Amino acid sequence: MTFAGHRARKRFGQHWLMDPTVLDRIVAAAALQGGDRVLEVGPGRGALTERLLASPLTSLLAVELDRDLVAGLRLRFGADQRFRLLEGDALQLDLRDEGLQAPDIVVANIPYNITGPLLERLVGRLDRPVQPPYRRLVLLVQQEVGERIRAEPGSSCYSALSVRMQVLARCQSVCAVPPRCFTPPPKVNSEVILLEPHGAEQLPSAALARAMEQLLRRCFASRRKMLRNTLAGLLPAAPLADLAATAGVDLGQRPQELAPDQWLALAAGLNQSRCLASGEAENDG
Repeated sequence: MTFAGHRARKRFGQHWLMDPTVLDRIVAAAALQGGDRVLEVGPGRGALTERLLASPLTSLLAVELDRDLVAGLRLRFGADQRFRLLEGDALQLDLRDEGLQAPDIVVANIPYNITGPLLERLVGRLDRPVQPPYRRLVLLVQQEVGERIRAEPGSSCYSALSVRMQVLARCQSVCAVPPRCFTPPPKVNSEVILLEPHGAEQLPSAALARAMEQLLRRCFASRRKMLRNTLAGLLPAAPLADLAATAGVDLGQRPQELAPDQWLALAAGLNQSRCLASGEAENDG
């Protein structure tokens, strides 16, 4: 085992998590059992990898971009037949191309500069969720991102990201992680979050998801405006008021005050109104 001479590289966003308490909490949140197949993104020098392999998991697929770390990881863990290491970019590799051995749980210390794209790779988008979903994801992210993902309506942190992620998954905090837990310490606080993606039966249809995405983009682009202003023009005033009432939405509210189920109801109502309008137009023709 050797990582001699290797220094954390800024371009890869490398900060080694060294705090044993936080490492143990990550493994505990993953709740690993025999039969579990784990994907670890960014194993670094293997502090978390070592703990994962001490659990009863069946297999561990680690993905590391830094080629200078790969040799040390293979030396350290290569004798364990449950361990497999891929060298490359987690944003580019096919992480599910393992047949029946495809990972079903994710553990990742996400570099802050690729948080958005990697979340999309691992969880998906409203209109294209990852299928089949991972059963559980334990992710170390920048605290600001963690707060936005799990924020409740009315919170200053609540955003379109909050709505998207909470429609796609159950989201909760595991623990806060201050800079002193890393080597070298980052300039911001971090947080471990747990995501449990919903099954296909709990997700909106593709059409409803697309309508909801359009709504979120339109409304959160002007988050300080009331909905009656941001939604003006989508429907005449009276039908829009009726639709909002049916969805349990007050048009005097602002985007950050609506819960995910209200956004879903609003999008469903708009979809239905557009379908009715289209049908009436065809009949008139």
